[in-house]
Amino acid sequence: MNAETQEQHPLGLYFKVWGLLFVISALSYMVDYMELQGLLRWSLILIFMVLKAGLILSVFMHFAWEPVTLRIALLVPTMAIPVFLVFMAIEARYTFTSRILFLAG
Repeated sequence: MNAETQEQHPLGLYFKVWGLLFVISALSYMVDYMELQGLLRWSLILIFMVLKAGLILSVFMHFAWEPVTLRIALLVPTMAIPVFLVFMAIEARYTFTSRILFLAG
């Protein structure tokens, strides 16, 4: 592919995303500054983390401009990992509960 056929992305898009990442990072630090605790704290931290990772992946790693088939081929296995983790957590809780019930009595 020569230089004449490459698509140039607008520089303003990168600055806007950089500004948005800065704002999300500031909000993430505010969670600690305001000393939020419990489920709210961890939910906000995870939400901000996923938002930042999604922006970086889609814009700076040019994932948004990839063909749909490649995006699906990459995202489906990645999304399967959390599903398998949930299945393993359910199985682990069942195994632990079974051991408590049958070994304690």
